Amino acid sequence: MPHNISLITTIAAALGAGLLFGYLATRLRLPALVGYLAAGIIIGPATPGFVADTALAGQLAEIGVMLMMFGVGLHFSLDDLWAVRKVALPGAVLQITVATALGMGLAHYWGWSIGGGLVFGLALSVASTVVLLRALEERGILDSFNGRIAVGWLVVEDLVTVLVLVLLPALAGSLGGEAIDAHGGHGGGSGDLWTTLAVTLGQVTAFIVLMLVVGRKLFPWILWQVARTNSRELFTLCVIAAAVGIAYASTHYFGVSFALGSFFAGMVLRESALAHRAAEESLPLRDAFAVLFFVSVGMLFEPSILIEQPLKLLAVVAIIVVGKSVAAFLLVLVLRYPAKTALMVSASLAQIGEFSFILAALGLSLKLMPVEGQSLILAGAIISIALNPVVFRVTRPLERWLSNNAALAAKFDRPADPLAELPMSVPHEHLRGQVVLVGYGRVGRRIAAALKERGIAFVVAEQNREVVDQLRKDGVNAVAGNAGEPAVLIQAHIAHASMLVIATPDTFHVRSMIETARALNPNIKTVVRTHSDEEADLLRNERAGEIFMGEQELAKGMTAYVLDSLNKSDKGHAH
Repeated sequence: MPHNISLITTIAAALGAGLLFGYLATRLRLPALVGYLAAGIIIGPATPGFVADTALAGQLAEIGVMLMMFGVGLHFSLDDLWAVRKVALPGAVLQITVATALGMGLAHYWGWSIGGGLVFGLALSVASTVVLLRALEERGILDSFNGRIAVGWLVVEDLVTVLVLVLLPALAGSLGGEAIDAHGGHGGGSGDLWTTLAVTLGQVTAFIVLMLVVGRKLFPWILWQVARTNSRELFTLCVIAAAVGIAYASTHYFGVSFALGSFFAGMVLRESALAHRAAEESLPLRDAFAVLFFVSVGMLFEPSILIEQPLKLLAVVAIIVVGKSVAAFLLVLVLRYPAKTALMVSASLAQIGEFSFILAALGLSLKLMPVEGQSLILAGAIISIALNPVVFRVTRPLERWLSNNAALAAKFDRPADPLAELPMSVPHEHLRGQVVLVGYGRVGRRIAAALKERGIAFVVAEQNREVVDQLRKDGVNAVAGNAGEPAVLIQAHIAHASMLVIATPDTFHVRSMIETARALNPNIKTVVRTHSDEEADLLRNERAGEIFMGEQELAKGMTAYVLDSLNKSDKGHAH
């Protein structure tokens, strides 16, 4: 038996300690990931006793990031990204600029170089997609409009960071560090900088075009061919091989990060009809490696920074948790989105993660940033990740407070938005006995098409302003806003509607929608979409009207078809 079993030892120690401390954390009513981080600190080199292999843990964490980002891609289509581009693109770029400026100002105060301050500020500006996904999944809002904005925002951040990671080596010389030219040598000049920029943009563009043009056809086809073998293990192997293989190829041949490569792998496989099965088959492995990611982050933590530099660490955490959040909140409001959307996005960004560690390591290798900077970034990451669930919990009472203060909420939500009100030109007869349809996603779109085909008047209430704008251009009556707010349903003329159909996946505001509708229209009929038996039972107890759950309706439809087919078969045999 071989004596070198450091890989097995590291995996066993990380998963075992993660299980123990994750369990203890949940018993203490803390998020499990806080336990995973604590496990990493315990088995890391900064604490006495057993020490796991940090280098191996880092590589295992990279696989975790790949699989997590692959899962994001499976759930996040190009259409989703395009739908939130007007808030995610400018919001992410401006938020990175503000957070980087705050970090640079702090670094300048400490006497660091401009280059060190730039790397430090950029590291503090980029939130962790892995942490965000966990937070959104735990709250069941990953597929909601606000969830898509948050994920789209972080995808833009990741794209910006990828560009920074490739350009920083060429710029290092002019920033006070050790320059690396386009060929990997030292001391590159301005010509090499432009060469590097051209090569980088060309590689990234080539990778994206290849994935969107060839990958969207090729990889779903391969997945289908493997599925036809009826071998579950081959199907799972194909999914994992696609995630890791495309991620590796993207880095090796195109200079794109592992995370971004695996994200695009998920996006192209989403084009397959088997995407849902692929997500389910890869979920256990994704969860296991996500634990390894958080444990490996904990292993990098230096507890001594808490004693040696407490004020500096406090300032770093303040920028991450407060500075970034406030900047994001204000930016979302400026872009004319509701205060509740702004609260959710700001809570999502109140942490840093995997790209911050990569930036810090690159800054050190280029001699731009002192070692102290990496320690502060790692400590700030761990503290902000641990605090992130608390930040999310704080948004709930803030949302309720805004709901109870209509005048203040109206100021935040910028009611002057023309899309928040129906045009005066809408015929009066279209606003009597109409159906109010909340949500225009995959389900809502089909309901709207059926109503339109039968000539039934309806008004759509949708949070995505771009969708509302397009609906109005297509001649559909629609208002922009969160239907959990009374003002949105009032604008949809709920007082004179015959039915309220709630087709949005965001079930958090369902009760407030029904309460508003019944207060203004006691005889209105309500139809609600839900996702679980628990939600359905709760809504039935509150007499929420007709309730439809996806799996239940699918089972009913399949059962009806089976019984109908068997009845026809029996009649055929009888004759």
